[in-house]
Amino acid sequence: MRTWNRPTSANGWPVVGQATRQRVEGTVKVEVSLLAGEVSTVLLYVARRFAYEIDILHPGDLLGHTTDRAVGATFESNHLSGTALAVRPLFYPLGAQPGTGMTERERTVVEDILADCAGVVAWGGELSPVKESHFHIDVRPGDARLERLARSITGWHATPGKGAGAIDAFAPDRLRRARKARSER
Repeated sequence: MRTWNRPTSANGWPVVGQATRQRVEGTVKVEVSLLAGEVSTVLLYVARRFAYEIDILHPGDLLGHTTDRAVGATFESNHLSGTALAVRPLFYPLGAQPGTGMTERERTVVEDILADCAGVVAWGGELSPVKESHFHIDVRPGDARLERLARSITGWHATPGKGAGAIDAFAPDRLRRARKARSER
């Protein structure tokens, strides 16, 4: 562990003293602190997809913003800016050995989520050291891709039959799209 002393997190966002508690729709009393606005729209989408397609989330399953500057990997500093989310970090810890974390089915869903996020979100399962519980915003403040993605997610959320809860990550066209997106990351 080392102490993160920079004024910005690894993804270029300002470190903040607090973030807004957000409710994760589709769960019972699950909340997480995230940077309000487009960042929370995107990261809450990730959490909802996890809850709907991988496993139901319970209070305490999510880690968002923190003021604890101790980090085991540079990307963990993104929690300091409220631009990172860890889903069950004790189940999928930093540096876990390959094959001890998510199942192939769970990774398929995550890859579909990442394809939906079009390069705006990074996943700790593809970082070094590995941390499959970790997701963070992978664009700088003001990047138009974040705004476009948040607008799309908001549209999906408002349209019956679209977005989290209505997606089949195993549909052949979605599998092809997710594999293509993975090869481009």
